[in-house]
Amino acid sequence: MDKRKIISLLLLLIGVVLSVAFILRIEFPQGFEAYFKREYYNQFGPLAISIELFIAAYYFFIKHKKTNFALALFGFTALLDPLLDQLGLFKSIVPLYGKIILSICGFLCIWLAFANPFGLKRLSSVVAILSLILGIFVELFFNYF
Repeated sequence: MDKRKIISLLLLLIGVVLSVAFILRIEFPQGFEAYFKREYYNQFGPLAISIELFIAAYYFFIKHKKTNFALALFGFTALLDPLLDQLGLFKSIVPLYGKIILSICGFLCIWLAFANPFGLKRLSSVVAILSLILGIFVELFFNYF
């Protein structure tokens, strides 16, 4: 098995394990009106990041033409969460183990997307900026708005 498949399977496994861990942390409220409060939807932020990791890893495994975009989107989202938390813009609900694992995976995915060591479709400047903007939007959606 080549290096690309080994890395993608490892990222897929991490994405699945974190998704399960984050799903188990979601508290489902009693009553109908509680489902329309921001606190309920904020719980899904860590799950959204781990699903982004899963999708990016799957694209990486099958050599999809949008692999580098998905890797960059996940990388920016995963790295922006602890950064914006440290800057004091919001209080992230991603647990410490999740921040550490997602940050390591985020750095790896950013490097894979921009260095393109496996010869996938290169990122254009516009697509790289778009992935950063979408990463910011995901973070602000689940943590600020």
